[in-house]
Amino acid sequence: MAKIPTSAVAAAGLIGGYGVARWSGRRELGGAVLAAAGATAAVQWQRAAGTATAAALTGLYVAAFGGSHPLAKKIGAWPSVLTVSGLVAGASVVATRS
Repeated sequence: MAKIPTSAVAAAGLIGGYGVARWSGRRELGGAVLAAAGATAAVQWQRAAGTATAAALTGLYVAAFGGSHPLAKKIGAWPSVLTVSGLVAGASVVATRS
């Protein structure tokens, strides 16, 4: 079975978490998606690049989630989510090549 790139897992967590929360009207469901993907990505980051890199990327993932909220007030919700997802995915590729 092919391994899903960690960058895709992280981006899917941010995008999917927002989408689930928005379309279900249940923020906690979106949070569950966000947390599950973030935990999966953290494990993959640790295996690929070590604990320090995993911690930094996990911190970026959480900061991207938090930062998307004020950014959404400036550029809109979906553009904000897509922007921070791209940032996290790009950082993941650079740091781990996955």
